[in-house]
Amino acid sequence: MKNQKIVAFVPMRHSSERVKGKNYRPFAGKPLYHYIVNSLLACPLISQVCIDTDSETIIEDAKEHFPNVTILLRPEHLRSGMTSMNDVLLNSIAQVEADIYIQTHSTNPLLKSETISKSIDLFLTSSNNDSLFGVTRLQTRLFDHKYQPINHDPNVLLRTQDLPPVYEENSNIYIFTKDVILNCKNRIGKKPILFEIDREEAWDIDEEIDFKIAELLYLEREGKI
Repeated sequence: MKNQKIVAFVPMRHSSERVKGKNYRPFAGKPLYHYIVNSLLACPLISQVCIDTDSETIIEDAKEHFPNVTILLRPEHLRSGMTSMNDVLLNSIAQVEADIYIQTHSTNPLLKSETISKSIDLFLTSSNNDSLFGVTRLQTRLFDHKYQPINHDPNVLLRTQDLPPVYEENSNIYIFTKDVILNCKNRIGKKPILFEIDREEAWDIDEEIDFKIAELLYLEREGKI
């Protein structure tokens, strides 16, 4: 799977419901989406980075700061907050040909280019897997809504570090081929690699508190506080 054309997609709507304008909101001095775009551009294996958006704010800013990034204007029928990301990606792959696709989010500002490159290398060297997605390890006592234990026996009080891990899909990175998303209608195929990312690096901004925590973690990591 060497010498493959690898294209990365960063989908961004102009409007966001829980954190207003989060995709282009200032984060440690720059619009939030700049961080993931810079991380993708720093990956030597990625041939092309594409921003899929309906936002004139992002389009104008990206033209100024990222002239080598391809802008894909999201069509009207895919702009609702209820639209499936898989439908957005199906529209994107119809416009940009590649052997392998990567999808990330602007809301993952702590994701490092080295981690993205590591995930690509892992996927390229795998012969038994059709896709990859980022996960975060959880080793804590989990219950469902009916108080049924998910990953432990309440009568055997193991230390949390001794519990069998479960994995949370962290929305940081997805790798897939055109065949996978066309056949499965999903960016995750039938035999995916669960690619573990450290919790601090995998922080995903979904609510206001996430924005504040991620910014503090970034500033601390960069030695700015």
